[in-house]
Amino acid sequence: MSGLFITLEGPEGAGKSTNREYLAARLREQGVDVVMTREPGGTPLAERIRELLLAPSDEAMAADTELLLMFAARAQHLAEVIRPALARGVVVLCDRFTDATYAYQGGGRGLPVERIAVLEDFVQGALRPDLTLVFDLPVEVGLARAAARGRLDRFEQEGQAFFEAVRQAYLQRAAQAPQRYSLLDAGQSLEAVQRAIDALLPGILERCRG
Repeated sequence: MSGLFITLEGPEGAGKSTNREYLAARLREQGVDVVMTREPGGTPLAERIRELLLAPSDEAMAADTELLLMFAARAQHLAEVIRPALARGVVVLCDRFTDATYAYQGGGRGLPVERIAVLEDFVQGALRPDLTLVFDLPVEVGLARAAARGRLDRFEQEGQAFFEAVRQAYLQRAAQAPQRYSLLDAGQSLEAVQRAIDALLPGILERCRG
């Protein structure tokens, strides 16, 4: 068995967390060792940075501050969780990773892609996900789902234009590298989404055992 790094991406309300649990269960049924984690977060220190990023505040957070905090949390996460798990031959399922930074801080905030790429290379070196599942759905559907969960975090309080830009950034990245990305229609029923995940499972298992 070799380690495999799978990330799950998408906007608010796309069902990433639910489907991460589902994929983990399906892999474990096949005897695959799985670590589930998330970003920002994944370690005690990175979770504290997550709290800073998500908590609404009277002080507006500068876009560059947000970007640097994301990569600070990521550096800790990589050092403490992701790299050690991959070295052990584990499949890592991560709820968001650097594609989210390109989507939210790049697309949503309008920061230059080149600036994000410099930090990506600095923090990650050559490490990139082996497979990225992008859960796509109309912005208004995702926001309605997020609102139904209760109190909105700092990102969820952004307007529709912000999330339209986030969605387009995800779609653009998926189109540019179809060999790494699998686009799933998260606007379908949960059962339909999970059937789409099941269809990807043989390929994932082959890569695990390759």
